[in-house]
Amino acid sequence: MHFAARGMAFQNAWPEAIVVYPQGLPTYGMMDPEGKKPGWQREAGQDHDRDLKFMDAILATLREKYSIDEKRIYATGFSNGGLFTYLLLSQRANVFAAYAPGGAVLLPQVSLTQPRPVLHYGGRSDRLAKFEKQEATIEQLRSFNGCAGGGEPCGPDCTIYNSSKGAPVATFIHPLGHLYPPQVTPLIVKFFQRFAGANIAAGGDER
Repeated sequence: MHFAARGMAFQNAWPEAIVVYPQGLPTYGMMDPEGKKPGWQREAGQDHDRDLKFMDAILATLREKYSIDEKRIYATGFSNGGLFTYLLLSQRANVFAAYAPGGAVLLPQVSLTQPRPVLHYGGRSDRLAKFEKQEATIEQLRSFNGCAGGGEPCGPDCTIYNSSKGAPVATFIHPLGHLYPPQVTPLIVKFFQRFAGANIAAGGDER
């Protein structure tokens, strides 16, 4: 996530929010067999749930230092950070009110557990996270969340699909490759601001 965080600029788009950009630890795998690059766990149980425990610790520290609105905690990440965001959607569905993964897919070993609002962003020319797999992820989300067939525009390159379960799925699809599009940051902020965790947990309307 670290290479994308510099261009995300959530602290500028949402100055009232507490914004945290965590740094992942070296992660061994096919993409980095020597474990020299920072990254995030991709599935439950990997590395003894190192990063899920890390996220729990971050939130515990924030609760000690700040007055946290427990209904308005959100998660976003790009590329490997997007994979981890999908893992948070699976394993911490009761913690975050909404999610915005980008340049990533929902892996087969990561199960959806509860409908939650999701904004997925990606590039049609992405060669790392193949766009056809991202499309399959979007369709899986829409089906699980009970989204309507037709979407409505929510800005340039942005579409939102309403949900019968109070958990819409929005997409921001750009024509480029595997990169973080700066123009998605204000869309993510606007999307997050619509949702509070209590409403989703109760199955109520979005706000």
